[in-house]
Amino acid sequence: MTTRWGRELDPEQVLPEHPRPQLVRDSYLNLNGWWDCAFTDADTDRPERFERRILVPFSPEAPLSGVGRQLQPGELLWYHRTLTLPPGFRRDPGRLLLHFGAVDQTCTVWLDDVEVGAHSGGYLPFTCDLTDAFAGRDSATLLLRVSDVGNNRGPSSGKQRLVSGGIWYTAQSGIWQTVWLEAVPPEHVERLVLTPLLDEGAVEVTVVSAGSAGSAGSAGSAGSAGSAGSTSAEVRILADGDQVGAAPVVPGRPTRIPLTALRPWSPEDPFLHDVEVVLGEDRVRSYVGMRSFGVGPDEAGVPRLLLNGRPYLHLGVLDQGYWPDGLMTAPSDAAMVHDIETMKRLGFNTLRKHVKIEPLRWYHHCDRLGMLVWQDLVNGGENYRTAAVTWPGTRQGRLIRLRDDRPREQAWLGRADPRGRAEFRAEMTATVEHLRNVAALAVWVPFNEGWGQFDAAAIATELAALDPTRSVDHASGWHDQGGGDLWSLHLYGRRFRVPPRRTGDRRPLVLSEYGGADLAVPGHTWSGHHFGYRHVHSPEELAGAFTRLHRDEIVPAVGNGLAAAVYTQLSDVEEEVNGLLTYDREVLKLPAGLVREVLAEVALAGQSSGTG
Repeated sequence: MTTRWGRELDPEQVLPEHPRPQLVRDSYLNLNGWWDCAFTDADTDRPERFERRILVPFSPEAPLSGVGRQLQPGELLWYHRTLTLPPGFRRDPGRLLLHFGAVDQTCTVWLDDVEVGAHSGGYLPFTCDLTDAFAGRDSATLLLRVSDVGNNRGPSSGKQRLVSGGIWYTAQSGIWQTVWLEAVPPEHVERLVLTPLLDEGAVEVTVVSAGSAGSAGSAGSAGSAGSAGSTSAEVRILADGDQVGAAPVVPGRPTRIPLTALRPWSPEDPFLHDVEVVLGEDRVRSYVGMRSFGVGPDEAGVPRLLLNGRPYLHLGVLDQGYWPDGLMTAPSDAAMVHDIETMKRLGFNTLRKHVKIEPLRWYHHCDRLGMLVWQDLVNGGENYRTAAVTWPGTRQGRLIRLRDDRPREQAWLGRADPRGRAEFRAEMTATVEHLRNVAALAVWVPFNEGWGQFDAAAIATELAALDPTRSVDHASGWHDQGGGDLWSLHLYGRRFRVPPRRTGDRRPLVLSEYGGADLAVPGHTWSGHHFGYRHVHSPEELAGAFTRLHRDEIVPAVGNGLAAAVYTQLSDVEEEVNGLLTYDREVLKLPAGLVREVLAEVALAGQSSGTG
């Protein structure tokens, strides 16, 4: 199965757009395209030859890669290419930085037999400094070695499974986000932390620099940046090209810049203020959205989610971010935009990105198009017991609620290994720093349905300390520990009514998964095996079920305190056929006008109850 974007793919122009929209400089060399690759046993030192080609950044398991082979535990995947610098690309003096958007799962990088970097973790970016290894020449050989232990072995794996089926999808490995090269001055901007202070009419800016004697360290949170550098950066904030704020910023020192005028960001008006930073010879461009998130009571005292200080109803869709031809890698930038724009046209204002971290361009499109994001952390851990992670979602098991701070229950949830728990915490911190500046990101979701869950209340507290500007849904689905900002439920296969609230619990109620009616569209399915939560036989039956679900259950629930609802799901994925769109994105299973009409009724119920 191939998408229209996959059919139009030009191997010489694979995802050519700048991959880091909130830290852009003119120096940029995209390395996507054809590389050489080889598979070997785990004890192989180097491949004798590279007999295959692979289209980076598609994983070898993805059809668009041109490989079509699964990397198995106990094997190694090798990448090889010649890296040639264009005339004038290198800065003298300066540094050459090689960026990987994501490589699944553990890798080592060499340049002409000199090791220049290594990384573990399949969903986060890393950078290798090639300056010394590349000295005195303009061409060198790049070699990358990848291993992947597979799912249920501890590391974060999301929905990937070596034996896929149902809600679990094809495992993938290797490079799956853009690879690119950057030339920077000796002292340069390594990272920006941009915190909108809507109530104060200001932006707090932290410039994290590299290459100066006093710039060591990372930013952490906006209030705990590394040591100050030797040079002040000049920061300008603009609205439609007009300067509305400016100040010198010492690297590592959070600095508040008042704005003479500001325009709040919202899904209805996703205005972005441009940011320009000059640090010595370095110049970068970014942007910031002026908004605030939180929780609080509406006029009737009912707990709600807040946007810019006012109750705001989140109408969301569960978004897995999978493609039949690229797996976790969208075949083009336009394909990512298509999904976001389609859901917005249907009347949704929120996407819950499910146990996956997308390339930064996906978040950029949510920022500029006005689509709120609930961001799941990627689940890991060892084998999950069915009784612990599946039975609570059934009618018979709906009262099951495990304590996740005790060793026995942690073992049932796949988190008996203390090293795995430490790794999750480290990845949580790295994920927050990676996505901190995203304007649209409203809610963090550390755990889903108990998968790898442990100490969720404590994790919620730690996450709020890392990022106090957003809300935390600490246990989406079940095994609620009473922590975080939201009381989060999943419901499939039975009628939803707002349940009685526990005494003293003032968290907003959210239905973070519901729906899931499945309809297979002939000619647009991935396999002959189909999965969903309620089978329907025709588009007419699906339309009736969707309408009744919202008019009879969701609309009354909003009036009775429901603060957010996330429908399952954006598209079919492999055997799952419960998407609003087919897996190839060619068929919308419901009439667009019907979806807009029904969601407008839900939104109206929100306005009547004090949510926007």
